[in-house]
Amino acid sequence: MAKPTVDSDQIRELAKLLEETGLAEVEVTEGDRSIRVVRNGVAATAVPMAPAPAPAAAAPAPAANEESHPGAVTSPMVGTIYLAPSPDAAPFVKAGSQVAEGDTLFIVEAMKVMNPIPAPRAGTVKSVLVDDGQPVEFGEPLLILE
Repeated sequence: MAKPTVDSDQIRELAKLLEETGLAEVEVTEGDRSIRVVRNGVAATAVPMAPAPAPAAAAPAPAANEESHPGAVTSPMVGTIYLAPSPDAAPFVKAGSQVAEGDTLFIVEAMKVMNPIPAPRAGTVKSVLVDDGQPVEFGEPLLILE
């Protein structure tokens, strides 16, 4: 097995993305390679990946119009999404909620780190596309913001 090469420019870009967004970590997978950068203890790795298992048939895929909707807010990471700050609290947002830029929409737990997902701009939540405690993938639409 050949030793994987590390793309230092891509690592710098990902580190800059962490700085700009305030996220704790980011992971990018391209083909059979994966690079993960973690803030405060950068763990940059480029490793061959096993093929991903096929998604479960029970998990409904988002409708094509939701993925391409201009108001779609997508997950910046892989993890478990939480709609509220605690199990007994009200959700951060629901359909019809007004949000300001920077308001917390969700929390995504990744590697035991709770990462708040901020609103990219002000608007009205048209629909929430995920359920509390659901696993989410990088780039998966979470809600529609108009």
